[in-house]
Amino acid sequence: MLEVVHEQIIRGREVVADDWRVLRLEENETPEGVVVPEGKVIVPLSVWLAQKETLSQRAELGVWIAADERFEALKGDADRFAVIAVDFPKFSDGRGYSIAFNVRKRLGYTGELRAIGDVLRDQLFSMSRVGFNAYATRKDRSIHDALKGLTVFSETYQASVDQPLPLFRRKERDVPLEHSDVGAGI
Repeated sequence: MLEVVHEQIIRGREVVADDWRVLRLEENETPEGVVVPEGKVIVPLSVWLAQKETLSQRAELGVWIAADERFEALKGDADRFAVIAVDFPKFSDGRGYSIAFNVRKRLGYTGELRAIGDVLRDQLFSMSRVGFNAYATRKDRSIHDALKGLTVFSETYQASVDQPLPLFRRKERDVPLEHSDVGAGI
């Protein structure tokens, strides 16, 4: 089944029109047998793997990874895609965060990394930390309200994809010399 995920998505830190469609398999469809329509389509990883030879000829193609799939299946192919999406089947399923982090860090993907599925405002800041730069939020929520989720915090302590240095490595501190404790002044 081909679906338009949203008419608008958040890309970077702005709401923009979305002209990509997401292909989801029906119960009776197989990855080998499904027909991928022309245009900007984000296909399931299983379809990419089954039809790689044919689909690799397309100029505009995206792939989406389910929470229970392995990102390593895209090794050597990640740069072929204009969009890599990670599906969140429910907001409480955190596996997509690990997938995104690894797609950025281990595969070195620099293109659009999109969160799809059950994506809510409260998740956007954390999603951006692990490498997402596009978000297709739930249709029943305001996308303009969700955009505010990217600016909830002004500073982060931990290192991640968006900030490779932890806060204590980024800030000068006035710590008296008599302190030899490594954590002094934190």
